[in-house]
Parts: sequence; C-alpha cells; structure tokens
Amino acid sequence: MHTDPTSTATAVLTRLGGPANVTSVTHCMTRLRLTLADPDAADGTGLRSVPGVLGVVEDGAAWQIVLGPGVVDAVTDEVRARVQGRPPAGAALKENLRRRDATPFKTALRRVAGVFVPLIPALIGCGILAGLNGVLLNAGWLPGLTPALSTVASAFMALLAVFVGYNTAQEFGGTPVLGGAVAAVVVYPGVAKVTVFGTQLAPGQGGVLGALAAAFLATRVERLCRGRVPETLDVLLTPTVTVLVPGLITLYGLMYAAGTVATAIGAAANWLLATTGALAGLLLGGLFLPLVMLGLHQALIPIHATLIQQQGYTVLLPLLSMAGAGQVGAALAVYVRLRHDRSLRTTIRSALPAGLLGVGEPLIYGVSLPLGRPFLTACAGGAAGGAFIGAFAMLGTKVGATAIGPSGWALFPLLAGNRSLAATAAIYAGGLLTGYTVGFLATWLTLARSAPHQGVAPEETPPQPDPGQQPTGLSGNL
Repeated sequence: MHTDPTSTATAVLTRLGGPANVTSVTHCMTRLRLTLADPDAADGTGLRSVPGVLGVVEDGAAWQIVLGPGVVDAVTDEVRARVQGRPPAGAALKENLRRRDATPFKTALRRVAGVFVPLIPALIGCGILAGLNGVLLNAGWLPGLTPALSTVASAFMALLAVFVGYNTAQEFGGTPVLGGAVAAVVVYPGVAKVTVFGTQLAPGQGGVLGALAAAFLATRVERLCRGRVPETLDVLLTPTVTVLVPGLITLYGLMYAAGTVATAIGAAANWLLATTGALAGLLLGGLFLPLVMLGLHQALIPIHATLIQQQGYTVLLPLLSMAGAGQVGAALAVYVRLRHDRSLRTTIRSALPAGLLGVGEPLIYGVSLPLGRPFLTACAGGAAGGAFIGAFAMLGTKVGATAIGPSGWALFPLLAGNRSLAATAAIYAGGLLTGYTVGFLATWLTLARSAPHQGVAPEETPPQPDPGQQPTGLSGNL
C-alpha cells in the first residue's frame, strides 16, 4: 500500500499537538524520532490509527513513530519542513520538557542514537563495498580495480572518529567542527610520535570511544569559555582553547583510557563467544526483539563500531539478527494458522518482505506484539538461531558483519569472519533457517493450544455457534 508522505505528516503532527509542540525531528532507518514540548498534548491512540504508522514508542517527551524504510525519509522531510516553519515553543514548555525527560539513562540513549544513527548509511555503503572488494580479491578478479575500490570503501572508516566527533559536538550543544577537530587527534598519524606512560600512542587508539569522549570534553570547554571570555576576544580565544585543552587531554589521557576500554570490549566479545558462544547467542538472539521494540538497540552501535574498527567486523550483529528470523517464522505460522483473518494476513504479506530483509518493526507492531504470545515465540526463534551461530563460534568459526544497520538476507553482502566467505555465509544461513523453523513451530504449537479448531484473530467477530455446539475460534489474546 502506497503511503502519501504529505498526508501522513499532516496526520502525525495533528495528533502530536501540532508543529509548535515538536522541538526536534530526526529519523533512523525505520522510525521518525520526535521530541515533544508537551507530551500530554499528544494523542497516542489516534496516532497509532494513522494509515502508514506501524507502531508508536512513547518515552516521556521522546516519541518514536515506526513508518518503515523508505517511507520514513519522505515523511521526515515533510514533518521537518512544517516544524521549521513555526515559531519555537515557549520557555515554559521547554522547561516542562527538561523536567519530565531528564533521567540520565534516557538522555544517554537518545544522545548515543543522535551521534551514531546519522552515520549508518555511510557504514552500510562502505561495508557493502568492502565485502564486494573482498570477493574480488579472493577470486582474483579485476586486479586493477580492487585497490581503488578498497580506498573508496576504507576512507570513511579511517576517518570515522572525525564524524563521531562532529556529531557529538552537535548533539551536546557545541560547535560541530570544533568537535571534529579535537576528535581528529585520535586518527592523526603524528600521534605515533607521542609517548604516554612509557608507551607510544598509535593512530586510531581508542577509536570511536576516544573520539566521543574527546568531542564531549570539547563541548564542555567551549561552553565554559563562551561565558567567560570577553566578546572582543571570543572569536580568537574560544576556538583555540577548545581545541588545545581537550586535544592535550585526549593525547595524554583519553586515548590511552579509551584504547584500554576498546581493547577490553574486543577481548570480552571474543571470550564470550569462544567460551559461552551457544548461551551468549541464545540470550542475545532471544532478547533483541524487546530492545528493538523499545528503541534501546541504538545503545549497541558504539560497541559494533568499536569491534569493526578493531577486527574488521562485529561478531555481535549476526547473533542479534537472528531475532528477525524468529519474527519471520512466527509471522508465517500466524499467516498459515489464522487463514480466516484476511486483515491480519494482508498485514503479514505486506510486512514480510521487510522482515526478510531485517526490518522487524512492521511485523512487531502489526502482527506479533498485538497478538501477544507470538511475540514470545518469535523471541524463542531468535534465541535458537543465535545459539546455532554461537555454537560454531565455540568451535572456532566466527561470523561477523563489516557494517551495521542491515540484517536478515540484507546482511549477506556484509558478512565476514575468520573462515572462507562460503563457510561464513553457510553458518549464517543455517542460523536464519533455525530461527525461521523454531519461530514457526513454537508459534504454531502455541496457536494450536489456544485454538484446537481453526479460528479467527481476536479482532474479528467469530460466527455465532449453533445451539448445543461448542464455539470455535480464539476467545482471548494469543
């Protein structure tokens, strides 16, 4: 079904209290993310009924509206145009927003997403190019092209710290280019001449974590200077101090500390999979759907980025991707079992292609979560798929991804590991099939116990039984 971005944006803003009630507009691959000045003015129930809205996550003043890939870009542009064309919210409303939505945990998650989510398109594009280049190198094809392709694929990753620094300063209220300038210290080749605690620094030491910390410190220093430096000297002194002080602290403290933390993350991931791979995969695959539902999965992006910088791939993403496989299996079981529910089957048919490509929100909010139990059986399928891949990790075969963002079938071009590409792809495919199968069977058995005779979904009105006969159909939530 085609979604008109103009009408969708109008309907969304109307139910959120109008453009004047929106203080910020961003988006990720599937969700429109808005911050509201007065959350009480929003109509969540009405918002969920808007055609094209697949789900809504309310977290105080932060609202996430699931629209799906492609659609979210067009709707975001429409919403942003309307919001930017209105006067800003009043001081009283902003203060209300600050009081109601200032818990450290919620704020930290939103800020992390604000820093890393805008980088995902470049990570995906460069990751796919890196995977293609790897295939060409292994096959010995186009030797004249592979050096150029490698350069194009690797340039962004080499300067990822600069982009992280830029976005961090922008997110925390500093001057973005100053945040990028301080973060550039982390990847500058000249740091190899600096010795800290008797050890020479290495370019890139600390990675995205060091860049994040450096840029955050730069915003604190800049804001401190802005309130104390005379206006006549501000244009000269503030940028100089903002680059100098955090830059030195980055060299003589943050890079060493962040490098230690980053090394610990990589070692912990390797140890976890080598020693408890099946159990780790079961837990990660089984718990990821609830994280996606709540929008908390964005907090894992810095860990993925750190592993990609260290090892060339993240071993966590394929495990987490199994949650989507369990969701697909559960949706197929619902489709087959509840064949009288035409509305639900239509939803599944429209959402299933996105689910196969790793975009799980349409199936979560349109199928499994409203039904209840299929959401849990989808998690069981994800746990089984994760355990499958984790078991091979215990046997010494790692399955990783060179970029973050895609999952499901869309992750195949991004796969990497410590074995051949064919072996890596085969194990990942086995995990997907395991997730599909367990998700399907667990959901089928659950539906069979709930409705021994073929029935309809809860939202439909079942036919009236004849006198003396037992009613058929499902009588409660799944």
